[in-house]
Amino acid sequence: MIMNFSDLGLNKQLLTAIEKAKYTKPYPIQIEAIPAFLNRKDILGIAPTGSGKTASYILPILQLLQGKKEHRSRNIPVLVLVPTRELAAQVAQVADNFSRFLERRIKTLAVFGGVSINPQMMKLNGTDILVATPGRLLDLLSKNALSISDVEILVLDEMDKVLNMGFREEVDQILADIPKNRQTILFSATQDETLEEVISSLLKDPKRISVKAAEVDMNLINQYAYRISAEKKGPLLRHIINSGDWSQILVFTSSIRTANNLVQKLVKNGIDALAFHGDKSQGARTEALARFKSGKTRVLVATDLAGRGIDIQFLPLVINFELPRSPKDYVHRVGRTGRAGATGEAISLITEEDLHHFKIIQKKMKKHVQLRSTDDLDL
Repeated sequence: MIMNFSDLGLNKQLLTAIEKAKYTKPYPIQIEAIPAFLNRKDILGIAPTGSGKTASYILPILQLLQGKKEHRSRNIPVLVLVPTRELAAQVAQVADNFSRFLERRIKTLAVFGGVSINPQMMKLNGTDILVATPGRLLDLLSKNALSISDVEILVLDEMDKVLNMGFREEVDQILADIPKNRQTILFSATQDETLEEVISSLLKDPKRISVKAAEVDMNLINQYAYRISAEKKGPLLRHIINSGDWSQILVFTSSIRTANNLVQKLVKNGIDALAFHGDKSQGARTEALARFKSGKTRVLVATDLAGRGIDIQFLPLVINFELPRSPKDYVHRVGRTGRAGATGEAISLITEEDLHHFKIIQKKMKKHVQLRSTDDLDL
């Protein structure tokens, strides 16, 4: 079995960049995807976030581009479509990191909404890899700022999320402008009937790769809940935060509005907190996550969609200020703690209206969560 990056057919410059990035062994998805990609196969990868999929397509893209001449046009040879600006920025960063030692300079550009379009338009010339959200790409195409009629490699990353976010029409519009004779790579965390339709229409005899998500070890997470009225949730949250010495606390809400209101109240009460959600600019989100990871900000209040990008190895406490809609999302939330063999805590604030839903969550995850009274707490 292949165990080293040097066995995957990558050139010396890329191997140097991999070594400098302190990547020691390839992930299973990289072992399967990289050689197939270099052999110009279409690929279908069913793989969760954190499985190493970004490097599994960026590394072979960089290698294949080495055989092409630099260009100064706005004709894009490689297009990577992603659902969120977070992921767009992250993919572009990975490409820049791995291309540092290459003989032929590779230009990667991330384009997404929520920021001015003009600076993005000005940077498009000579772009080799364009990482784009569907809406912003269509904006740029409508202004004739670039051409995708010569795309040779198309990557659709987190396609399930792209479809869930309602981008199907936008994706169909984009695909209509891309040559049919291309190499297509599609990654998704889940596979259902809707995705199967997309797969059959886009991929030609693909290499199929499936990587299971690492299971959350619920035994490493000390879970408990407080029964509380809706109006006392805020005071209870502040009491929990002030009662322990947790260095980092991740709080989940179900809406952007609640996240913003919560942060305002926490800050007003002397607790250092920042919000992390889709309505924040890319710069604000990057800064909030950096401050939280470094310990400069103690409390981060996130929504589920944004929270999927939070990966902290030793996060001590997760609080569900509001319950998520599905048991799967609950497991994903509490699974932010209790990682890498370290124990963690997860606390949920449960109102009378939440009780039935919370019982369903416990039944689905096959674990009882102690429900504590707040009568003795000074709120």
